[in-house]
Amino acid sequence: MTTHNAAVGDLLYGARPIAEHLGITERQARYLIDQGTLPSWKEGKTICARRSSLNDWMDRREAAAAVTSAAATDNIA
Repeated sequence: MTTHNAAVGDLLYGARPIAEHLGITERQARYLIDQGTLPSWKEGKTICARRSSLNDWMDRREAAAAVTSAAATDNIA
């Protein structure tokens, strides 16, 4: 597989495929996109995102939540 083909397979075109990849509703995806929260861009009128960028974004959010959760647990003890 060439780099170009791998990159094409990594792309999601439209809010619905982005939402399906994240396991959220299309409305939630559009809100996060409009807020600038999700790593995405527009090609004409089509919202685009890379699966790899969305996965990295989810990993960072998960790590941040774990740190916040650990800090909250430390404050209780």
